[in-house]
Formats: sequence, C-alpha cells, structure tokens
Amino acid sequence: MNKGRWSKIVSFALVSVLLLLTACGEDSASGSADKPTVKIGYLPITHAVPLYVEEALAEEGFENFELELVKFGSWPDLMDALNTGRIDGASALVTVAMRAKEQGIDLKAVALGHRDGNALVTANDIEGIADLEGKTFAIPHKFSTHNILLYQALKQNGFDYEYVNAVEMPPAEMPAALSEGRIAGYVVAEPFGAQSVVHGNGKVLYQEDDLWQNAIDCALVLRSEFIESEQEAAEEFVDAYVAAGLEADAGHEETHAIIQDYLDVDDEVLDLSLEWISYDDLKINEDSYTELREYIIEMGLSENPPTYDDFVDNSLIDKAM
Repeated sequence: MNKGRWSKIVSFALVSVLLLLTACGEDSASGSADKPTVKIGYLPITHAVPLYVEEALAEEGFENFELELVKFGSWPDLMDALNTGRIDGASALVTVAMRAKEQGIDLKAVALGHRDGNALVTANDIEGIADLEGKTFAIPHKFSTHNILLYQALKQNGFDYEYVNAVEMPPAEMPAALSEGRIAGYVVAEPFGAQSVVHGNGKVLYQEDDLWQNAIDCALVLRSEFIESEQEAAEEFVDAYVAAGLEADAGHEETHAIIQDYLDVDDEVLDLSLEWISYDDLKINEDSYTELREYIIEMGLSENPPTYDDFVDNSLIDKAM
C-alpha cells in the first residue's frame, strides 16, 4: 500500500471516530437537557447527611432529574437563595423555613433531615444549669430548635430564659469560643458538639431527648412551584433521599467515607457525632410539629407560625415509604 492511500485511510478513520464521539456527546447532552437540574442547598453538618449519601450513591444518575448540591456558609445565605428561587430546596432549620412560609414564601417541608443529634455542650466546670447564671451561651439562630432546647433546659430547672446571656454565633465558631472561654456553652447541629467533647474542651450537659422527645430540627424543604412543576423529579428525589437516610443509618464504612468528604472532620469526632443522630425515620409527625409550633408561640418568637396542614407535605415521603 502506498503512503498516499494509507494517509487517506488514517485520516478517514480519525474523522469517523471524531464524528462518533461528537454524536455521543450530543446524545448525552440532549439527554441531560431533558432532565431538570434540582438544586438543593445545605450547610456542611451531619444533619444534612442523607443529601450527601443520595448524591454519592447515584453513580448512574437519576431517571427524572440531575442533582446539584449547593453548599452555603450560613443559614441566612441559604435561606436567601431558597426564598428567591435560586435553589429548589434545602436541608434547613425547620423553624427558619416556617418563618419564611409565614412571610409569604411558598415552601413545603417534605421530610426531616435527621432525628436527635442536638447536644447542650458546656465547659467542663459547669455542673448544672444553675452554674450558667449570667454566662454567655451560644445558639446558631434565635429562630431555631436549638434556642427552644436552651429555653427548655432553663424552664425545666426553674429558671427564666434571661438567666443566661444567649447570643447568636456561627456554628463552626462555637467549639473555639468554648475552648477560649468566650462562652460557657452552646447548643447546635453536629458535628460541632462532638468536636468539643472529643478534644476535651467541653462535655454534654443534656442530649436533645433528655429535654424534648421527638423534637424537630432540620427538615428537607422544597419550593412548592418545584413540586408542582416537576412532580416526577420531586417524587424520585424524595424516594432516593429516604433510601439514603436508611443507608446512612446502617453505618457502613463506605457511607462514613462519603460523609467525611463533605464534612472534613476527625474520624473520632464523626464517629461520636453519628452515635448521637439517626436517619431512619424521616417523616414529619403532626404531634411533634404542633408541639414545636406551640413552643415558638410560647417563647414569643412568632404569633402565628404556619400550621401543620399549611406547611408540611407528606405526600412524597408516603410514596417513598
């Protein structure tokens, strides 16, 4: 075979391969274009673990949507994105989402983020609530279940809320603030409570269920317009979310590694944090929600928070379960 003919054959083969690759790329792109991209916001805490596991285990993707997790550094930033429609949903403080609903943002709580996992952590020299008189105690947000847990701890020991100096503080700052003596304690999402305990800078004064059985903290919240316009995607998303929660609760080594990728904490801290928390029953119970609503009113945080029927939508999780 002469060089000219061989050169033509090679050139033709290369062009054929390029055309084939281009066609495959177009098919893939058009397939992705047919699916909505579901954007879900989160903060890097263990209360959002089902989202991490759902994304990581979906190696072959989803039939009706593409999933994009959007990381935020604070609850105000996350809620601003959710309220303005820049994301379709979020793992959020349920109380903050309730406030947004009360202010006219059409949101629905469709599942819990977790159960348990909110410890009241104090300095090692604090023996009981009485020792906190006049001391600074950190909470992540005034409008949070954590603030209500602090209120419960004080009330159950016969003290008014004003017995301590409650201050809002970013969760990631709390362990350092405790070790430096700037605060006497805090209550917040994990893994920040476990962090102080593992490093010897604090101790657990109360676990969540010591104060309030079946408390509701973080929830998976979706915009109503997303649920209505992308029903199949919403159903598949929540179905996979529930399955991911069960997988996370099983405690497999692979799941532990997945969570580490999102949180970047010491193994010992993560192990303790996951001991305190569960993900196997994520349906929002009406009695628990009503109790939360009543505490919000009792504390004067809101006069008319949304009712269960107005805010909670269990239709998606009922199909998943």
